Amino acid sequence: MTTRIKTARTLILLVSSIALVGCSDDGLAKRYPVSGKITYKGQPLAKGQITLMPTDSAGRGGVGVITEGSYQITTQSPNDGAFPGDYNVVVTSLDIDTAGAEAATQKIAEKAKIETIQPDQAAMARALATAKSAIPTKYGQVATSGFKAKVEQKSNTFNFDLTD
Repeated sequence: MTTRIKTARTLILLVSSIALVGCSDDGLAKRYPVSGKITYKGQPLAKGQITLMPTDSAGRGGVGVITEGSYQITTQSPNDGAFPGDYNVVVTSLDIDTAGAEAATQKIAEKAKIETIQPDQAAMARALATAKSAIPTKYGQVATSGFKAKVEQKSNTFNFDLTD
């Protein structure tokens, strides 16, 4: 896997985690495993993100990184699942060109005469803002994705097939 893809996945997961993580003390109710497969035009979606958004405004959502069509949902800690309840589901898959961010980071490192440096956050934000969707954008919006899930008090599997 290229550094560019790893950086993009890390950035997406970091942004999602910031939105989902509250305090560090778990103290949350029991969550149940949620996993599944995502396909686009009948083929496993290479990469992306799936987000469960509770239909109850007081609920708490979960997110999963899609790798080669498979995902597991995280609410608080890695792959801990989701709370029972009804969710709207959105799926995104972005092609992020991180070459500019990597070049800017390399220039900073060279100027500072160091070998490794954290990616330039402003450049990464620009790369994310200009990313192109690898799937129809309707799947990334609650109003148009058409996907729903009901998490029950058991192991849950939800498969979604995306089309044009």
